[in-house]
Amino acid sequence: MSRGTQRTSVDLADTARRLARQRTVWQGLVDFDPITRYYARLLADRDHEAWLLTWLPGQGTPWHDHGGSAGSFVVLQGILTEEVAGYRDAVELEDVRRTTGPGVLLSPGDQRTFGARHLHRVTNAGPDPAVSLHVYAPKLTAMTNYRSVDGVLHVEERARAGVDW
Repeated sequence: MSRGTQRTSVDLADTARRLARQRTVWQGLVDFDPITRYYARLLADRDHEAWLLTWLPGQGTPWHDHGGSAGSFVVLQGILTEEVAGYRDAVELEDVRRTTGPGVLLSPGDQRTFGARHLHRVTNAGPDPAVSLHVYAPKLTAMTNYRSVDGVLHVEERARAGVDW
């Protein structure tokens, strides 16, 4: 198990890869919104849920966490960039999150799997539309968005499922 992942009742990476191969499950849901990212929930059960997200060039997320859920996502089309935040080393700054540098380019078939404390932002900085498939366990109930001030992340908004998305 890679660092930063947690054990769940479902294998998130395997589930994301399996759903990515099942084009009939998600292909008909691909749509693009010129104003904001488009998303559609593919499935949800007691232990986990899966989402399809689409990204036009220039669209992306703010810095955010997943409210204690672990996850895995696979790029299906286009190129996405993931930037990750980490903790500072100083003991007195234990819970201060900081941006960690340049992002990682993710192409079709590339996958990222992460634990419950993961904080990142994802953007489509490329010239073509992108599509990705995301699996979370437990199901998403909250997300926190952050803003970066001199590389240090500060809580900006707490969003709740069923209320804010």
